[in-house]
Amino acid sequence: MTATAPDDHRELPGRIMAREMAEQPAVLRRILAEGAPAVRRVAEEIAARSPRFVLLTARGTSDNAALYAKYLLEIRLGLPCGLTSMSTITAYGARPDLTDVLAVTVSQSGGSPDLVASTRAAREAGAITLAVTNNPDSSLAGVSEYHIDIMAGPEKALPATKTYTASLLTLYLFAEGLRGGDGAPAQVLPDLAAQLLGRHDEVRALAARYRFAERMVITSRGYGYPTAREAALKLMETSYIPALSYSGADLLHGPLAMVDNVSPVIAVVTAGKGGEALQPVLDRLRGRGADLMVVGPRRHVEKASAGFVLPTEGVPEELQAVLEIIPLQLLAYEITIARGQDPDAPRALAKVTETH
Repeated sequence: MTATAPDDHRELPGRIMAREMAEQPAVLRRILAEGAPAVRRVAEEIAARSPRFVLLTARGTSDNAALYAKYLLEIRLGLPCGLTSMSTITAYGARPDLTDVLAVTVSQSGGSPDLVASTRAAREAGAITLAVTNNPDSSLAGVSEYHIDIMAGPEKALPATKTYTASLLTLYLFAEGLRGGDGAPAQVLPDLAAQLLGRHDEVRALAARYRFAERMVITSRGYGYPTAREAALKLMETSYIPALSYSGADLLHGPLAMVDNVSPVIAVVTAGKGGEALQPVLDRLRGRGADLMVVGPRRHVEKASAGFVLPTEGVPEELQAVLEIIPLQLLAYEITIARGQDPDAPRALAKVTETH
């Protein structure tokens, strides 16, 4: 099955983002067919060095991919992980001892100065450094000991779509390589991604429901939490709707008070332990009369005000994140189009954001 951009949007604003979303099944296939052996070689070399801790460094969409890697590495390998605060190095000049630490930097462009500087400093401090980028010729790749290419191809729309799912799959294959796995369960992803992209009419109907929203809350737990964060980012940068993302546990610790029957809540319900942990949150949201949209298995969608059913049967929980984000990318796109804006070129943003 081949996914295509929505026909009636080809000559309208957003056609670049639509095209790049439609490329995702092909990108996933390319990674599995051509990129997986290189990922496995890098993982085997790093595993042989027995890192004791992992530091993950990223910004924006790549930061959400790095958070996904944190869940993978801690759950699947029992390897403790932390998310870097780059300013401790770039602004304050701290130089921690990173001997036997694996420092993984995730970046689409590999060009932001703070990412390059913190990776260089980590390597000088004794870390094993790995860059995961869409640009093997980038400065970041140059200063890192190891590099993995996510093989997404050029991405021209400002909102990252195909580079996000490519990063997720690449990081999954890397984590599996560290533990000696072959990543075979991921082979189902390209076809399922194509199926999801073929259901954009369903998402367009949801967009009509939410086009006038003044605020949205997005929540999940476990492997779905990075999806919630990435979906919020996509909505904010394309449609300009303030979208607040919370772990389900954090939502109960105070922010639940702002939930009412006016502002929509999107719950990403992963089939597995993360979804089970989210159930008390869903119960509380329904109890408050929230306009609840669920992205997940049918049995959860049927209990919500609206939703999008994911084909999760037989898909391991740790891989569902690659699928969960696709209808939410489409939702951000469709809401933005419905509001008369151009998702290809959000105001005040540049494709490569340079921070220091």
